[in-house]
Amino acid sequence: MTFTIVRLADQTAYKEQAAAWFHEKWGVPQQEYLSSMDACLAGAAVPQWYLALEGSRIIAGMGVIENDFHNRKDLAPNVCAVYTEPDCRGRGVAGKLLQFVCADMADHGIGTLYLVTDHTAFYERYGWQYLCPVLIEGDDTPSRMYIHRAVADPMPGTPKEVSTFHGPNCV
Repeated sequence: MTFTIVRLADQTAYKEQAAAWFHEKWGVPQQEYLSSMDACLAGAAVPQWYLALEGSRIIAGMGVIENDFHNRKDLAPNVCAVYTEPDCRGRGVAGKLLQFVCADMADHGIGTLYLVTDHTAFYERYGWQYLCPVLIEGDDTPSRMYIHRAVADPMPGTPKEVSTFHGPNCV
C-alpha cells in the first residue's frame, strides 16, 4: 500500500471531505469539525488535523485539539478522532500517522501530547505511556489517558509536511 500523510493546513482542499469523513466515523456534528478546521487553517498551533491518503481517498485521520471531552482540562493538547478504515488496519497506517503528528507538533513547540482511549497495548508501541484514568463527558466509566513526550529531532529542519509510505496493498 502506498499512502501519503498530509497536514490539513497544507492541503486545504480536503477540508470539506475531511469534516464529512470524521463526522461519519465519530458522529460529532460536521459543523464542529469544520469550525475546528477553520481555526487550524487560520494559523492556530492547536487545533491541527492530519490525513492519510491513498490517492484522494482518506484512509486514516486524526486531530490535535485542546480537550477531547474529558474532565482533566490541565492535560492538553489532545490527539483526537484517531481512525483508520477497516480495510487498511494492521498495515502500519495509524502508527505512521501518530509518529507524524507527534513530530509535527514537536516541530511547532508542542512536545507533550495526551490521548484518551479505551484501547490497551496499541499506543504503547508508538511511545505513548498510560498516565491516569479520566472521565469523558456524560460517561461514568473511566477511560485511559495516555501521554507522549517528544524526543529531540536528530534532523531538525527536515521537511515533514508530506510523507509517503509504501507497503502491502490495502485489501
